[in-house]
Amino acid sequence: MCMIRRVTLSRRAALKAALGAYASAQVSRSLPSGAVRLVLLGTQGGPNYTAARGECASALLIDGRPYLVDCGYGTLAALKKAGVNHRQIAQVFITHLHDDHTADLPALLIRQWTDGRIEPTTVIGPYGTAKMVEAVIAFGEANAAIRLVDEARSVKPAEMFKGRDIAATPAPIDVFRDDRLTVRAVENTHYPPESKQRMPYRSVAYRCDTPVRSIVFSGDTSYSSGLVALAKGADVLVCEAMDVAAMRKAFEGMVGRGMYADNPEGVWRHIVATHTPLEEAGRMAAEAGVRTLVLTHIIPGALDPLPDETYLAPVRKMFRGTVVLGRDQLVL
Repeated sequence: MCMIRRVTLSRRAALKAALGAYASAQVSRSLPSGAVRLVLLGTQGGPNYTAARGECASALLIDGRPYLVDCGYGTLAALKKAGVNHRQIAQVFITHLHDDHTADLPALLIRQWTDGRIEPTTVIGPYGTAKMVEAVIAFGEANAAIRLVDEARSVKPAEMFKGRDIAATPAPIDVFRDDRLTVRAVENTHYPPESKQRMPYRSVAYRCDTPVRSIVFSGDTSYSSGLVALAKGADVLVCEAMDVAAMRKAFEGMVGRGMYADNPEGVWRHIVATHTPLEEAGRMAAEAGVRTLVLTHIIPGALDPLPDETYLAPVRKMFRGTVVLGRDQLVL
């Protein structure tokens, strides 16, 4: 009986994966050449890297030009899988400096240089981003020194990679503009006031406006009036989403296996207080008047796989527009 059950579950999992891949391919094929594409690279709420869902990252392709929002663990491999050339990424936007949003930044930047990129790459994010990029350059110092000698390279990583800190403001501000994209940012509510009094670090959401689509990335946040203001009238809101009860169950299992030994309840207080419950994601989408809500940074996600409707039903109580449950490699 156990053998039969394993085979049945395996077939179900394979069918689900195949259907997901087919749906993603169909969405991709429906977009005209030169359209603005959103590729979900990592959709697991973290820090939790799993085989089914990578950590948080999204790619925005405008007429084929890629921009990256967040760079959690698994991003470089996800870019490869999606067919996005990592060497062509010139701008990276970081919502905040938690490791599940930045862990693959060293891999991305160092492999850009090793693989032959010679144009600048700028990493934009809240306080600490510039220092983080300096640390990435230091981490790759030996690799660069060896290759500069052995391979007669002439471009040095320190000349290519720059970090730029942006202000975390209560009202949206412009933080980037080129010929195809305007990016605005606003502080969200991932860090509570009592924490902000003890540290300079902040967390932001981004709005990416193109000539044909506007896409907003919530970052990690609880309910945020600033995010609602940023997302007003946008085509797409990419928002994190948490089933609190299911995450508590998954969390207790992780603690039982030895995780978070330092202070498990302190970790739990952070999780439950600074992320977005499903109803709140729907509420913010409704208040902002967006057309489509895409759920990402899914909690518990692959830690405790749930039926799609478990995530979608609470959101639909609050939001009457289109709701999409994000999966890695989904193209929108």
